[in-house]
Amino acid sequence: MENDLPTTGDINLDHAVKQWLQFDKNPKTSSAVRGLLKEGAVLELQTCFGVRMEFGTAGLRAPMGPGVSRMNDLTIIQTTQGFCSYLESTVPDLKEKGVVIGFDARAHPPSGGNSKRFATLAATVFINRGVPVYIFSDITPTPFVPFAISHLGLCAGIMVTASHNPKQDNGYKVYWSNGAQIIPPHDKGISMAIETSLEPWPKAWDTEDAMKSSLLKDPYQDIHSEYFSAIQKHCFHREINQKSEVKIVHTSVHGVGHTFVQAAFKAFDLKPPFAVQEQKDPDPEFPTVKYPNPEEGEGVLTLSFALADKEGATVVLANDPDADRLAVAEKQTSGKWRVFSGNELGALLGWWVFRCWKKQQKAERLKENVKDVYMLASTVSSKILRAIAIKEGFHFEETLTGFKWMGNRGKELLEQGKTVLFAFEEAIGYMCSSAVLDKDGVSAAAIAGEFTSYLAAQNTTLSQQLKAIYEEYGYHITKNSYFICHDQDTIRQLFERLRNFSGPNTYPKECGGISVTAVRDLTTGFDSNQPNNKAVLPTSKSSQMITFTFANGGVATMRTSGTEPKIKYYTELCAAPGNSDVKELKAELDRLVDAIVENFFQPKKNDLIPQPQ
Repeated sequence: MENDLPTTGDINLDHAVKQWLQFDKNPKTSSAVRGLLKEGAVLELQTCFGVRMEFGTAGLRAPMGPGVSRMNDLTIIQTTQGFCSYLESTVPDLKEKGVVIGFDARAHPPSGGNSKRFATLAATVFINRGVPVYIFSDITPTPFVPFAISHLGLCAGIMVTASHNPKQDNGYKVYWSNGAQIIPPHDKGISMAIETSLEPWPKAWDTEDAMKSSLLKDPYQDIHSEYFSAIQKHCFHREINQKSEVKIVHTSVHGVGHTFVQAAFKAFDLKPPFAVQEQKDPDPEFPTVKYPNPEEGEGVLTLSFALADKEGATVVLANDPDADRLAVAEKQTSGKWRVFSGNELGALLGWWVFRCWKKQQKAERLKENVKDVYMLASTVSSKILRAIAIKEGFHFEETLTGFKWMGNRGKELLEQGKTVLFAFEEAIGYMCSSAVLDKDGVSAAAIAGEFTSYLAAQNTTLSQQLKAIYEEYGYHITKNSYFICHDQDTIRQLFERLRNFSGPNTYPKECGGISVTAVRDLTTGFDSNQPNNKAVLPTSKSSQMITFTFANGGVATMRTSGTEPKIKYYTELCAAPGNSDVKELKAELDRLVDAIVENFFQPKKNDLIPQPQ
C-alpha cells in the first residue's frame, strides 16, 4: 500500500485497493477509498472490492460508488475498454460505422457519478481508438439506442441506465449490430476482454479533448424525427384519434419519458395526455415514490389516479424511468382503478396489433399472408398469444426470459422475410413495432392511446375488451410474485432439492394433490416433453429455471433474477374457450400457488422474505 495508508491484513484486498488508487482519477471515489482505509472499515472495503461486477447479457447493473463492485468512472472506463477491444477483434468495419451511446438522468452526487458523465467517458474510450461515436446530446428513452443502431447501420450501442432500479443504482446496457441486446457468446467475450483492460488507456480520462473530436456526432434530432416517423406506420385510426374525447393521464415517474410520449401522441394525432406535474421532469432522487417501478402497481400510480380523478380521465399510462416499459390502469364503473398485469396488457396489445394488421389485408390474401406472421413471448409470460395464434393462423414462439432473446429471434425472422407483429414479456415490456428490436414504452403508449380511443368510439373499454378476448380464446389466469433471498447457497439448495426430490435426478411428481405432467429445467437442459429429454430452448448453468406443467392446465416457472436477489415464480391456469367461471379458475390457481410455495419454496425453512405488499 501507499506509505501513508494502513493495510487491511487481507493481501488480495490490499492489492485490489492499491491498484484502484493507482488507476482512479475521480477525486470523490479515490478519497472515499482512502477514508475507508484510514477508518479500518474492512467490511465495507470488502463490499466495494471483494468481487468485480459481473458483465452479462444484461451488461452491468449495480449501485454507484467506489470500488470494482460499483458503477463509477473507473469501472465504466474499464468496461468500455473491454467492449471496445472485443469489437475491434470481432467487427472489421468498426472504424467505418461506429457506435451509439445514450443515457438517462440518474446521478449519485457522493461519488460524482451520473449517467451523462458515464456516457461521456465511454465515448472518450472509443474516440481515442479512432471509432466514430454517435452520442445523444440529451437524455433519451432506452429504445432510441437500438433504433439508432438499425437506422444508422452501426456496429453496437450502449445505454447508460438502471431502468426502474432504486435511485442509487446505475447500469450499462449493450446492443449488437443487429439492433438487439447481446446474447452469448458476446457477454463472455466482452467479460474476458474487460479483465485484460483494467489499466486506463492513455487519454482515457481526457473527456474534454474527446468531446471536440470530429469523430463525435450528435444523432438526437435525426433519430427523434426518424423514430416518430417510423412509429406512425402503426397508427391506423387517425380520424378517430383526432375526434376522440377520451382523457388519458401519463406519468414518466421522474424519468425521461415525458417529452417523448407527448411527441408520440402528437404523431398519432391524439390529444396530449395530462402529465403528472410532480413526476414529469427527470429527478434522480425519485422523490414521490419508494421504488420508481410501475410494475409495483398502485403505490407508484397514486398521484396519477389523483390527477385522473380531478380531470375526469379514465385511463392512466405509466412509463418506467428509461421509458422502455409501460403500465396501464383503467377506472372501473365502481370508481376503483384496475391496474392491468403485464400479461393482461400483453393480451390486449397483441390482440389489437393483430386486428389492425388483419384489417389491412385483402380478404383473398389473408389466409396466405397470415402464415408469415409471428408473435413472440418469453417462456414465463402468459400463453394467451398461443391461444390467439392457434385460432387465427399466425405463428407463436416462446423464447427464454428477457427481450434480448425476443429481439434476436425477431431479427432472424425479419431476415427470413417474416412479419414480426408483436413481442412481450410479463414484466410490462412490449415490442409493438419491429423498428425497435427491444421493449419500447414510448410506441406502446401511443398505440395504447389509439386503442383506448377506438374502444371509446365503440362505447366499450379496455376491461370489457379483455373479457371478450378471454371469452373467445380461453381464460388465462396468472399469478406472479417473488421471494427475496440474499443467500446464494440457500437458493442453490432449494433448486437442487427439486432436482433430486425422491432420489437422484428425480423431480416432484405432484404438488398439493395435483399431478405434474411435465418438467423443463433450463439450468440442466432437461425437458420431459422432448425426445431424449433434451430441452429445445437454450440452457444456462449460471441461472436457475425450472418449469412444471400440471394436469389441471396449470403451468409454473421458478427462476432466479439476473439483476436482483430474488427467486421469482410465474404461474398460469389456461382454460379452454367456454370455461368462463373466473371465480373458480382463480380459486384453483390460488390453491396451486399455495401448494407450490409451501412444498417447493419452503419459505419458513429457507428464511425467504415474501414480496412486500
